[in-house]
Amino acid sequence: MQVSALDYAIIVLYLIGITAFGKIIGGKQKTVKDYFIGSQEVPWWVISFSIVAAETSTLTFISIPGLAYLTNLNFLQLTFGYLIGRVIVAQFFLPAYYKGELSTAYSYLQNRFGNKTRSLASVTFLFTRTAADGVRLFATAIPLYLMLDISPMIAIIIIAIVALLYTFTGGLKGVIWVDAIQMLIYIGGAILAGIYLIVNIPGNIGEILSSTEIVSKLSVFNLGFDKGFAGFFSQPYTLLSGLIGGAFLSMSSHGTDQLIVQRLLAAKNLPESKKALVTTGVIIIFQFALFLVVGVLLYAYYGPLNIKSDEIFPKFIIEVLPSGVKGIIIAGLFAAALSTLAGSITSLSSSVMLDLYIPLKKSIDEKKNLLYSKLLTIFWAVMLIFSAFIFMESSKAVVEVALSIASFTYGGLLGTFLLGLSNKKIQQNHAISGFISAIIIMSFIIFFKVVAWTWFILIGVFVTLFVGNILEMLTRKPK
Repeated sequence: MQVSALDYAIIVLYLIGITAFGKIIGGKQKTVKDYFIGSQEVPWWVISFSIVAAETSTLTFISIPGLAYLTNLNFLQLTFGYLIGRVIVAQFFLPAYYKGELSTAYSYLQNRFGNKTRSLASVTFLFTRTAADGVRLFATAIPLYLMLDISPMIAIIIIAIVALLYTFTGGLKGVIWVDAIQMLIYIGGAILAGIYLIVNIPGNIGEILSSTEIVSKLSVFNLGFDKGFAGFFSQPYTLLSGLIGGAFLSMSSHGTDQLIVQRLLAAKNLPESKKALVTTGVIIIFQFALFLVVGVLLYAYYGPLNIKSDEIFPKFIIEVLPSGVKGIIIAGLFAAALSTLAGSITSLSSSVMLDLYIPLKKSIDEKKNLLYSKLLTIFWAVMLIFSAFIFMESSKAVVEVALSIASFTYGGLLGTFLLGLSNKKIQQNHAISGFISAIIIMSFIIFFKVVAWTWFILIGVFVTLFVGNILEMLTRKPK
């Protein structure tokens, strides 16, 4: 079945409408703070929805159903760790952020250690976010180039331009409000797809869902002890790696990543910020469960196919869904995509401006700084396009590629924050040495494929804390 004129109309109207809404709700920005922090006027529930939209996006919409189609529901174990990690961030990280007039996640590091640590953390974030979100941008383009029969490169450029338009005009406030709306749209699209699958699975639905093959796919918990010591740590989705790895991944992404922290700092006060963060942990469990179940239903509908896992859900959307419903779900897919991309553009721009440019230049010309901020949004949109081009040939599920990239440096970043929070005697040179040591160790671990990616952050945190504290003890002056 081809995409109808009705589907195209729904998609085009949605993209135009969401761009206009972002510009209107964002209002006019007069300062860099207005543009990157939203003047701290955003309600907590809107921030909560926008964080969920930003962190899951197209990877949830496409790759998670594909992962369940190939395997089972073991990935859901990670989300329980996600909730634990967010509670820890709300309890210990957010109060530290709200003690001062902080504009980015890394301004805390400057207050605690010095400008070198802030700059190092910011530059690390820039490289990691550009690579990880380049993967996400490519994932977003999959259904678009399949639907329109165009090259992946053109599809990537179209999506990036739409995200750039409302990011450039609406600032962070516009991005957050748009993301909140988009979360509701893509969740609704996933529910529609699930209902249509249940109704149209050929044969007796009860017998199919109770078959041995489908029941095995509904497995959530995997202890992983049956494959020995080495086998246990090589599996990415066990209960222990999910709880520990998920908690540390969430602590690093929601406690040290400017993409998320920027939104939390847009809340009116600390209690509102805490409420927004913990609520995301609850929502994310139900959201991942929904998309994983859609993947199992896709397997029940198609059976085994010789196709990339990331293409199975787009194939169903384009070839099976009726006109109108297809347009709504593709619009939902774009909603998921644009939310992360817009957040990435504004967080990258704010990190350069607030962490690197303003501390060095000490410029107080707000008009000039605002102009530079908007030019940076254009620059990073272009950089994300090039990053997406690089990852087009990857054969792995895009969700695992993106999370692996993020996990590579997250451990060092999180360890540096924990050094500052846990030991008042740690100095800047100790923190930087710990961070660099973690990056070196992680490079060897990833190159030699020692353990699964879910253990990366824990190892990085341990190395950073160990090296930092050892150096502090060795250089401690006698009383």
